[in-house]
Amino acid sequence: MTGIGTRPVLVGAGGLTASEVVAVARYGAMVELSEDGLARLEQVRRHIDELAHSSRPVYGVSTGFGALALRHIAPERRTDLQRSLIRSHAAGAGAPVEPEVVRAMMLLRLRTLMTGHTGVRPGTAVALARLLDSGLIPVVPEYGSLGCSGDLAPLAAVALALMGEGSVLGPRGPRPMAQVMAEHGLTPLTLAEKEGLALTNGTDGMLGMLLLAIHDLHRLFDIADLTAAMSVEAQLGTDRVFAADLQELRPHPGQAISAKGIRAALAGSEIVASHRGDDCTRVQDAYSLRCAPQVHGAARDTLAYASTVADRELCSAIDNPVVLSDGRVESNGNFHGAPVGYVLDFLAIAIADVASIAERRTDRMLDVHRSHGLPAFLAADPGVDSGYMIAQYTQAGVVSELKRCAVPASVDSIPSSAMQEDHVSMGWAAARKLRRAVDGLTTVLGIELLTATRALDFRAPLRPAPVTGAVRDLVRTRVPGPGPDRHLAPDIAAVTDLVRSGAVNQLLEQGVSRS
Repeated sequence: MTGIGTRPVLVGAGGLTASEVVAVARYGAMVELSEDGLARLEQVRRHIDELAHSSRPVYGVSTGFGALALRHIAPERRTDLQRSLIRSHAAGAGAPVEPEVVRAMMLLRLRTLMTGHTGVRPGTAVALARLLDSGLIPVVPEYGSLGCSGDLAPLAAVALALMGEGSVLGPRGPRPMAQVMAEHGLTPLTLAEKEGLALTNGTDGMLGMLLLAIHDLHRLFDIADLTAAMSVEAQLGTDRVFAADLQELRPHPGQAISAKGIRAALAGSEIVASHRGDDCTRVQDAYSLRCAPQVHGAARDTLAYASTVADRELCSAIDNPVVLSDGRVESNGNFHGAPVGYVLDFLAIAIADVASIAERRTDRMLDVHRSHGLPAFLAADPGVDSGYMIAQYTQAGVVSELKRCAVPASVDSIPSSAMQEDHVSMGWAAARKLRRAVDGLTTVLGIELLTATRALDFRAPLRPAPVTGAVRDLVRTRVPGPGPDRHLAPDIAAVTDLVRSGAVNQLLEQGVSRS
């Protein structure tokens, strides 16, 4: 991961954009803290220091936490209180989550700190920014968050790293954070009043995963439109059902976008033109071909709603308690992950359906009874060769897994903390399965692309459309055309990597872009 060539992202009292989060999380962009934001932290911190010396107990400042909130903590024990909070809450288990997730989580927590509503010292924000820019990735275990109060255990793992404890990911496995900090010139942080809660009481993990998924799904839904067009073309389907006047009868925005993309991909196809005349006996194509804009469009509209929720979260200050503009410190419930958890689950449902219809299109190309003249399983010598028969098995297996990922996590509340936290969002769990779903959809679309490409080759000498032909040529740089059976798993991996890399999307955006 490197930030070379990527402009630093300015973090201040305002919100971040989704693209800025992706730039830092995935592409290693550095961060800068605004001077105005740091000055505001200094001003707000004075309120916390005054409350810390007050005889009135204030939650998170001079009391215990959660179900222990009624216990007043003496001033000389409050450093121990913060340290104990982080150590006890860093209770995750399982394999480490991906570096891009950890970086997104760190950036989003830093953004909330810089709003001035958490009461942290400026030096605490600076320490988190330096850790982020160092490229060190704290080990954050996969399990432990209930999504309320936020992503406590994952964020505590990051806070533990700031304290010089815990572990950091390395090329040969985890290393002690204290040792690595010294090598990078970083100083462990001693937390003051309120800072333990400020570093852990947020929905930053689930939001970070949502933003990364949204970024990927914009590309994948474009590719789904493309592979649908290639499947329609390869199966001698009609393009008339994608006409704008038909789509306008049901004016969903996503449907219009998908139909336009499919029309553009099929424009100028000799294959489609070859059976467009009055003598064509095909009255209607199967739903998996004809209804692609309706399914893909619904998924696009779901993605648009999820993006709206994410944008709101990027302007939010998630903490408990919060410091208000007049200096009051108030408890609240904004840390509950329901708004994010719902859309994480909603996207998993949309992904499962887009993958399901893609698998049905693929299966039709392999079935000699439904493929309109293509060889059985697209084999070079059916019987001797099995062609892509088992590729569809793999695709079907992934689709089945995606249906399981579509089961919502956000309805699975489970009480904790002696019934103080008696309703939780499970947003982190929803985000983890969404990441698996995005990866699965990438594989499903890769297999459809691989299959449709070979089917188009079998339609020669008729030429595909300029767009689909260019994509077919791109695939041929990774995978050869029809011939005797070969080890198929590497071909599937190669085309799936092509989908994942964004190369197909770049091709669509360049000379063969949508009209």
